[in-house]
Amino acid sequence: MTTSIKRMPGWAKVVSAFVLVLVVLFAGLRLAVLPGLRDVFGTETHDNSGPALLKSIQDMSRYDAASGNFQVVVDLEKDAKYLPDAIRGTRTLYVGAGTVDAYVDLGRIGQKDVTVDDDRTSATLRLPHAALGKPALDPDHSYAVSKQRGLLDRIGDVFSDNPNDERAVQRLAAKHIGKAAQDSRLTARAEENTTAMLQGLLRSLGFTEVTVTYGA
Repeated sequence: MTTSIKRMPGWAKVVSAFVLVLVVLFAGLRLAVLPGLRDVFGTETHDNSGPALLKSIQDMSRYDAASGNFQVVVDLEKDAKYLPDAIRGTRTLYVGAGTVDAYVDLGRIGQKDVTVDDDRTSATLRLPHAALGKPALDPDHSYAVSKQRGLLDRIGDVFSDNPNDERAVQRLAAKHIGKAAQDSRLTARAEENTTAMLQGLLRSLGFTEVTVTYGA
């Protein structure tokens, strides 16, 4: 007696596979919400970075006397000349937060810039004017609010090694923060703090009169 086995049609195999995938996904979601089984389908993060290497050491002679905290909202838009924004163009709204330090370079002080009387009770110091350091963005408090990209730009992101590159808005945010630091009283505050620091230090060494001036 011969038994004939009917093979499942091709379309039925496809449907069965699709249903099986849905069942697995649904079971995973149900397991994830059950107490104690939330991390069954969770992901793990592993840090496989190599050790940090010391590239160089620089001796510092400047006194960081003040630091300013700044925030700027950058609205950067790039348009194509003959194409609508929906096809080609980007617009990024970015909140940049960062700091700028103001310092006095004490390494530029020479012997002629320090005058002490014979009784060692009076001292006069001439220092260079305070300067501003480079703006430093805070990655923990800087973020993109919105990103609008045309169709061609979104397609280009698929083949890009660094999609949605934010370096342009980050550079622009640092530029605006640096300009705001120049327009502020940050360097004046740094000179005031440096004067107070040196007067307190020299008075603790026995000087009763300490004069600090700033020049080129």
